[in-house]
Amino acid sequence: MKRVIVEYAKLTKDILDLLIEKYPDGYDYEDIISFKNGKGETIKAVEVKTKDTNYLVKISTKLENAMEEYAEDEEFFDDNNDFDANDLEDED
Repeated sequence: MKRVIVEYAKLTKDILDLLIEKYPDGYDYEDIISFKNGKGETIKAVEVKTKDTNYLVKISTKLENAMEEYAEDEEFFDDNNDFDANDLEDED
C-alpha cells in the first residue's frame, strides 16, 4: 500500500471527498496522527484510505475551512485557486 503525505495546496477533489466522508462533522483530537518528517519536524495529519493508498493529510486551518466550505458547496473546489490541481487544469 502506498503512503502519501498531502499538503493543503495539493488536495484533490477525490481526497476532499474522502475527508468529508470519513469526518462529516470534522476531525477530533483522537483522529490526529503526529509523526516526524525527514527534517525532524513534527507533522500533524489526518488519515484517509483508498484500496491502494493511505493518505496523510497535513492539518491546517485552511484544511478545516476547505472541508467546511466543500461540504456545503462542491463548486468551492473548482472555483478556488488555492489548490495546485486547479492550476494544472487551467493549463490544459
